Amino acid sequence: MISTTAPQQAPPSFAWWATVGLLIGLLVHGYGPGLLVAAGTWRSPQYSHGWLVPVFAIAVLAWRRTSVPPVTTPEQLAGLATIATSLMVRLVASWYRIVTIDMYTLVPALLGVVLLAGGVRMLRWAGPPVAFLIFMYPLPDEATRYLLGPLQTLATITSTYLLQTLGFEAFREGNQIVLGDSRLGVVDACSGLRMLTIFVAMTVGWVLIDRTVWWERIVIVASAVPIALVVNVVRITVTGMVVTVDEQLAERVFHDWAGYVMMPLAVALLVVVRRLLGAVVIEEMPLPVPVIDVRGRRSAGSP
Repeated sequence: MISTTAPQQAPPSFAWWATVGLLIGLLVHGYGPGLLVAAGTWRSPQYSHGWLVPVFAIAVLAWRRTSVPPVTTPEQLAGLATIATSLMVRLVASWYRIVTIDMYTLVPALLGVVLLAGGVRMLRWAGPPVAFLIFMYPLPDEATRYLLGPLQTLATITSTYLLQTLGFEAFREGNQIVLGDSRLGVVDACSGLRMLTIFVAMTVGWVLIDRTVWWERIVIVASAVPIALVVNVVRITVTGMVVTVDEQLAERVFHDWAGYVMMPLAVALLVVVRRLLGAVVIEEMPLPVPVIDVRGRRSAGSP
C-alpha cells in the first residue's frame, strides 16, 4: 500500500544554525564601525528612536517565525549573490567615502543570509522585519540638506495661512512668522523632519504587525508623510496663537513640550485612516452554491 501522507520536514541541524549564526556574526563584526556611527546618532533627538528599531525587529521575527523550509540550489545561489553584491557596493561606497551607503548595505546583506538559509519562503516572513533595520540608520547628509529647507518653508507658509484664516494678523518673513510685535522663528527643529523620520518608521512598524491586505498597508504608510506634516503645522500654529497672548508661555510650554503631544495626535490620525479604510472597503461575500441531491432536487437550505 502506498502512503499518501506528506513526508515530515526534518528540523534544521546544529550545523545549519551554526553556519547562519557565523554568517550573521561576521557581518555584524565587519559592519561594527558603521553600527557604532549609527549608535552615535541615536543621541540626537531626530534619531532617538534608533535603538528601538533592532529590538522591535527581533520581536517581530520571533512573532512571525515559522518552520524553516528546505532550500533549493538556485535560492542558495541567489542568497550568495545578494551578499556578494552588498559587499561590492560597500567597497565602492567606502572608496568614495559615502559613509551612509556603506552602513546601509548591511541590510541587503542580512536579507541575503535569510535567502541563503531559508529560501524565498523564509524571506516572506523574515524579510520585512530584517528590512525594517534600515530605520536605525540616519538619513544621508545630502537628503537632510535637501529636505530641511523645503520643509521649513512649507511649514512656515502653511502655518502663516492657517493663522490668517483663524483671524490673526500674521505674515511671513523668510522662515519667521510675524505676529504683531512678536516673531515666531521656524528653526531647523521645527521643520518637521524629526517628526517625519520617527513617524514613518513607526508606521512601517505598525503595518508589520497589522493584519491587513497589501494595498491597505501601502495606503497607511503613504499617509504617514502628510500626517506628520499636518501635525507639525498644527504645533506651529498653536504656538503662534499663544505667542500673541504670552510669548514666554509659548516658548516654555508649547514650543519646548509640544513634541510630547505631536506623536499621540499623529497616532490618532493614523487610527482614523485605518478605520476609514475598514469602513469604505467592503469585502465581497461568496454567494451560496445550491446543493442538488442525486434526484435533481434542491436541498432545503439552498436558495
